[in-house]
Amino acid sequence: MKVMGIDIGTTSISIVLLDSETGELIARETLNHKSFLTGETPEDKIQDPERILRLTKEKAKELIRAHGTPAGIGLTGQMHGMLYVDETGKAVSPLYTWQDGNGNKVLNGGKSSAGILKEKVGGAAAGYGLTTHFYLQKTGKIPERAVKMTTISDYIAMSLCGCSRPVIGMDMAASWGCYNLKEKEFEYEALEKAGVEVSYLPQVSKDFFIAGETKEGIPVMGAIGDNQASFRGSVLSLGDTVLVNVGTGGQVTFASDKYVACEGDLELRPFSKDGYILAGSSLCGGRAYAMLEQFYREASGGAKESYYDIMYGQAEEFIRQYGADAAWKVATTFSGTRGNPEERGKITGIGIENFRPGAMTAGVILGILDESYQQYLKMCKLTGKKAEHLVGSGNGIRRNKLMQELAEEMFGLKMEIPRWQEEAACGAAMCMKEGCLKR
Repeated sequence: MKVMGIDIGTTSISIVLLDSETGELIARETLNHKSFLTGETPEDKIQDPERILRLTKEKAKELIRAHGTPAGIGLTGQMHGMLYVDETGKAVSPLYTWQDGNGNKVLNGGKSSAGILKEKVGGAAAGYGLTTHFYLQKTGKIPERAVKMTTISDYIAMSLCGCSRPVIGMDMAASWGCYNLKEKEFEYEALEKAGVEVSYLPQVSKDFFIAGETKEGIPVMGAIGDNQASFRGSVLSLGDTVLVNVGTGGQVTFASDKYVACEGDLELRPFSKDGYILAGSSLCGGRAYAMLEQFYREASGGAKESYYDIMYGQAEEFIRQYGADAAWKVATTFSGTRGNPEERGKITGIGIENFRPGAMTAGVILGILDESYQQYLKMCKLTGKKAEHLVGSGNGIRRNKLMQELAEEMFGLKMEIPRWQEEAACGAAMCMKEGCLKR
């Protein structure tokens, strides 16, 4: 029996077919969806949901034609973002992604939508679905035909099944902010008092659920968050493993079997009906390494060829000669943090003896890792436990052996790399099998 997993990422769509009995990967397809749209202001980080839907359908059909019909389809995708649908279930707005910065714009009254919700409700930040919704409401930008909000991956699910009303899972709901994990529902009363129009919020399921069936009769699971899916698709020992993901952004994830109160850059997220994961996000993460490569190219006079191999070699040689402690001390918070959007990166520890490009590159790698490591230490205090296993995922860490070695030294654990690159898509397929097909 085969099961399909689909991951709707910020830049790509990944689709896998797994053997549901052995877990072996039968087929996979990943493509860049190139769906970003040009907004009115630099804060707009929006995408075309119809393009994403069309490409997803096309690639899924190709895999099915080549390898046969799956027993079910699991979905996951980028969290925090939102879009509006009309009464027929058709998208009537762009997808406002997790990178959207409109929530930090100052509104009439001198405060931003993120600031108002953080003060009156809690659990709000720019890029979170409810913060974006409140900004659009306050500025009169909600489309007239809009009746409900949903996530991009849940939009794919309802479109595959021909549903007109969105239903989302707890993990996706919580990613929008202003969500009470203890009560497992939105902070409706506080939101209404803050002036938020809550009628746009969709129904929330408190467990894995089937969104419907395709025309061919294939059951489709309601989407789960990409953080939860990646954790499930990357980690074998869920209770005692810390997962460090370095992609466009960065993230560290650790399981908790109990509710714990979080603040700052840490979030407690639903993982199952009764379990949780702690997540710490780095807004820049792997992008910092890409920014450094662009910096080197510009400094060289605008060379078109990649500098990644040179960067890697210089950093590796520097650490071999002088050790990691001699590298520049780089805080890679170039895009701010969830708790403080105005925070920016810092570089210190530069001396005559280490004024070398290898020291700078090594410092950026260490800075990316340290942001996750400091968040992990906070998680240990909250849960009262330490990890026994370390797993690294995302192309930023998968393709950088030096980063893996430095992570091992920092965390004091041997790093394991998942067998398959499509961790979130594989996790969605596994959750479809375990959470829905076995019922």
